[in-house]
Amino acid sequence: MNIVYPHTIQNCLGEKLTFLGIETGPEGDKVLVENLVTPQSGPPMHTHFRQDEELTVVSGKLAYQVLGQEPKYAYAGSSVLFKRGVPHRFWNAGEEALICTGWIQPANSIVYYLSAIYAAQNKSGKAQPEAFDAAYLLTRYAHEYDMVEIPPFVRKVIIPITYLIGRLLGKYKHFADAPLPLK
Repeated sequence: MNIVYPHTIQNCLGEKLTFLGIETGPEGDKVLVENLVTPQSGPPMHTHFRQDEELTVVSGKLAYQVLGQEPKYAYAGSSVLFKRGVPHRFWNAGEEALICTGWIQPANSIVYYLSAIYAAQNKSGKAQPEAFDAAYLLTRYAHEYDMVEIPPFVRKVIIPITYLIGRLLGKYKHFADAPLPLK
């Protein structure tokens, strides 16, 4: 997938994310982002196994939570760092749009992955992405990303079966340009 920056994605849940570009550094490429989140919206609890993520609030009220901890809040000018491997989520806890800038490092496959997740949410029209697309993405990138709230039975039985059925039915042709997963 050849991405031209800035690259903007938007899902049906009120999240708009613009990948502004790539900054090269000694610790790897860093993708620069800007996001706009409508009130009470935000991604579910998730993990980036191989990336750090930082958000700086431009305007609005950011609520964030690390798995097992109480929610915390950040306001304009404050930054929040989510270290790789730490399950976390964030959402707009205010009544106006939340605008943040930030980065994810190293960039790896994050632009492709999130673009595909947003597209799958838009396809389903709800928070749960379209089942075959979700099964493909969660299987292919299982060593890079995790959706913590998926029940173990779904993770270990339903997703693998859905993935295999999708392969048999030829459901994954639109993922032909998917970047290779990290090993």
